[in-house]
Amino acid sequence: MQYYDWIKWFHLISLISWFAVLFYMPRLFVYHVENLDKKDFVDVVKVMEKKIYKFIGIPAFWATLMSGLVMIALNPGLFQSGGWLHAKLALVFILILFFFSMGHYRKQFLEDRCEKSSSFFRKYNEIPTILMFIIVAMVIVKPF
Repeated sequence: MQYYDWIKWFHLISLISWFAVLFYMPRLFVYHVENLDKKDFVDVVKVMEKKIYKFIGIPAFWATLMSGLVMIALNPGLFQSGGWLHAKLALVFILILFFFSMGHYRKQFLEDRCEKSSSFFRKYNEIPTILMFIIVAMVIVKPF
């Protein structure tokens, strides 16, 4: 347990990096859809989408996931502290699905076959924000 606070620190740093991707990537999708007629712009956005997802998103996701699992393994009593952790983990699972859905859309954009609208991606862009509010509330307030 002497390293627990350092693991929590690493978890938070990883989480912030992961959320940067969760917030920014859908915005890139909006720009991508709205500029399909500008090949040079689309080519640049495709590179940006690839780099942010593969070189920041995936490592940050794994670092967040692994450090979170280590914290739970070091302090399994968290599961007896109320239902807040179960609720948080369920929401994190939804966030993970969202992250991999971004990879799915990125692949569709790469192959020029994504048919979703910019309106869809504007709404899609709100999902990680809503989940973040609820997840942070679960951790700080521990409502149940």
